[in-house]
Amino acid sequence: MMRLLVIAGPTATGKTALAAELAHRLGTEVISADSRQVYRGLDLGTGKDLEEYRRFTPAVPYRLIDIADPRETYSLFHYQRDCYAALEAAASGGRAAVVAAGGTGMYLEAVLRRYRIANVRDNPGLREALAHKTREELERQLQAADPGLAARTDLSSRKRIIRGLEIHAASLLSTVEFSREPGIEIPYRVFATRWERSALRARIDARLQERLRAGLVEEVEGLLAAGITRARMDVLGMEYREIAAFLAGEKSREKMVEDLRHEIHMLAKRQETWFRGMPGRGIPVTWLDAGQGADAVLEQWENAGGME
Repeated sequence: MMRLLVIAGPTATGKTALAAELAHRLGTEVISADSRQVYRGLDLGTGKDLEEYRRFTPAVPYRLIDIADPRETYSLFHYQRDCYAALEAAASGGRAAVVAAGGTGMYLEAVLRRYRIANVRDNPGLREALAHKTREELERQLQAADPGLAARTDLSSRKRIIRGLEIHAASLLSTVEFSREPGIEIPYRVFATRWERSALRARIDARLQERLRAGLVEEVEGLLAAGITRARMDVLGMEYREIAAFLAGEKSREKMVEDLRHEIHMLAKRQETWFRGMPGRGIPVTWLDAGQGADAVLEQWENAGGME
């Protein structure tokens, strides 16, 4: 049976380098779990760091990077579908293990917890109409509209109830496609990287400066020149939103860099909070402190009797 070794954690904690080394030593491949690395042309801003895979001979194979056009929406539904397909392909190819790596916690949880996901786009008009309602009012509305869907929805989450109402509204217009179960069992072990807060902030700041020197502003210029709209840039993330605003003359370079630093610091904090909450949602996590690398992971991996 193929096993899944997951390397999760906040941005700038060394996940890609660690995952590539682990895949090299295990003779396997890496599946990315990043909501933006799926898009072609978003390289420096999303931290693809493909050189980490190429520093080994032979190069470490990777999947779910550069598979989508940045003009199109690649959703959680698409990721779960494609990740299951990648895992099934690896298993059928004889892989004993696969490494998954990334900081998008929801993507990882959707795969590990086998979420049943509807292939339904966001409905901004409906969300605006529901914005003033309390969680209790939304719950009653979903219960009345679709008791079956309500029974499958986390009713403690206002966001989830609104999503349920979106799915119900879409079902009134056409048949809603839901995600499928994977065709294989996927026992897994999750490791999460972390650094002391001030050290991580210093790493984030240094990495941002390095990427700016490497051509991050030029990357955004190229995307805009290729026809990616400002509205789409906003959706593609903080680097693309902030640099597009700088290029439009809406803020100075200094202000753009300072805003980006702050936003990435906040992202790292949110990511760590997410991964800290995973055990409470049924996914055990083993934390790796700064300095713990592939040897520490492999020692626990090979001796893991507690595979999920």
